[in-house]
Amino acid sequence: MAKEKEQSPIKQYIYIMQPSNEKSTCKIGKTSDLEGRYSNVTGVSDNVKFEYIFACEVSDMSQVERDITKEFRRYREKKNREIYLFNEYLFEDYIKFIKAHPLFIKEVILDTDEKKDVIKYIKKTTPSLEERGLTRKDVMQKAKQVPDDEFYTRYEDIEKEIKMYDKEIWKDKCVFCNCDDAVDKDDRRTSAFAIYFMRNFNELGLKKLICTHYGAGSDIFYQGKKGYIFTYIFTEDGYEGNKEYPKGYDGSFDHPISLKILKEDADIVCTNPPFSKAREYWNYLIESGKKFLILGNFAIILNESYIKHIYNNEMWPGYNRVDWYLNLKRQLVDAPGHWYTNFPINDRPRYKNVKIMPLNDIPEKYIKFDDAGTLLVDNCYIPNNYKYPFAVSGYVILNGLLEKGYKIFQVKEYYPYIKGKKKFGRVLVQKV
Repeated sequence: MAKEKEQSPIKQYIYIMQPSNEKSTCKIGKTSDLEGRYSNVTGVSDNVKFEYIFACEVSDMSQVERDITKEFRRYREKKNREIYLFNEYLFEDYIKFIKAHPLFIKEVILDTDEKKDVIKYIKKTTPSLEERGLTRKDVMQKAKQVPDDEFYTRYEDIEKEIKMYDKEIWKDKCVFCNCDDAVDKDDRRTSAFAIYFMRNFNELGLKKLICTHYGAGSDIFYQGKKGYIFTYIFTEDGYEGNKEYPKGYDGSFDHPISLKILKEDADIVCTNPPFSKAREYWNYLIESGKKFLILGNFAIILNESYIKHIYNNEMWPGYNRVDWYLNLKRQLVDAPGHWYTNFPINDRPRYKNVKIMPLNDIPEKYIKFDDAGTLLVDNCYIPNNYKYPFAVSGYVILNGLLEKGYKIFQVKEYYPYIKGKKKFGRVLVQKV
């Protein structure tokens, strides 16, 4: 990241905009004229309405833009374009990075009237739909969808995580997959969670598998627009699966019927909830008191809404990180995720990444104190003789620090300031 420079006499801005017809993307760019930015530049499709969702003043917009590109290259739609993947958590990450940048000056607060002034309609020039690898049908279809909900888990990632646990936890249990885990004779139209548990039903000793299909969302499994409940059991006549289509049931995890199954039938919940509705989902799940093995966004480990559950010993990281999912086109999408659970964790392979030692033995370059005098340690180094709270990155929590004699000190993300500049969020921990 570049060193801080003197402020330019011409104001420079970094902005995040979102097109009206593609809610799964945003445009992150630079400009010296926020209001006139879209009067004469290339758009992403014809007659698109853009709206600023964030803007800030910086001292070197070109350098900040380069650093954003480098930091979030995996979320960039095209190497030579400013279009990035967008969902609630990614947006938070973008904002945190920009505000922590040494060249950040201040956020530009736009009131309602000002926002109206910077919304412009533009006509398509380049790139064309053909250049973007899309047809007009793709654009129209995508406009009706909310793809930030539509990241589908791969079979191999489910298998890798479940194999880390004792098989006895599944014995005689009812597993509930309640986030669009469709089932069909064709595996291509079936959720990987459903496939895994049906294939391993006997080996795990399951009593029942219940999967729900969400009919109101993007129909990646080609199961229709009606929600249904699939129940899979083993009888004297062999394995038996049955679909029910309750009247008015859309298959969403928060539908009264789904919540009734969660309360009355489920022993273990295992699925990949929509990232954009994760807070709501986790509240229902924790409140249910059920056992679970759930995929979540990597960044929730730093979010106050989830830190409280870890602090209260209601959830903790599972074994593995997951970086690759399938999108609506069954293409690989790179999105940082991690497993979370309330099952016991034994001998994490990544314990070895946590380097616990006396403070004086930690290399000096990985130790600093912020403006408030709080100790910050990096590169997974952890002091074992420091009695005060200190700040660590989310990686250390995911690697199992809290199982090594440390606890979360406060139930919110900690933002250190160094020489008045806000840095990346961390978690405050303390030796027990």
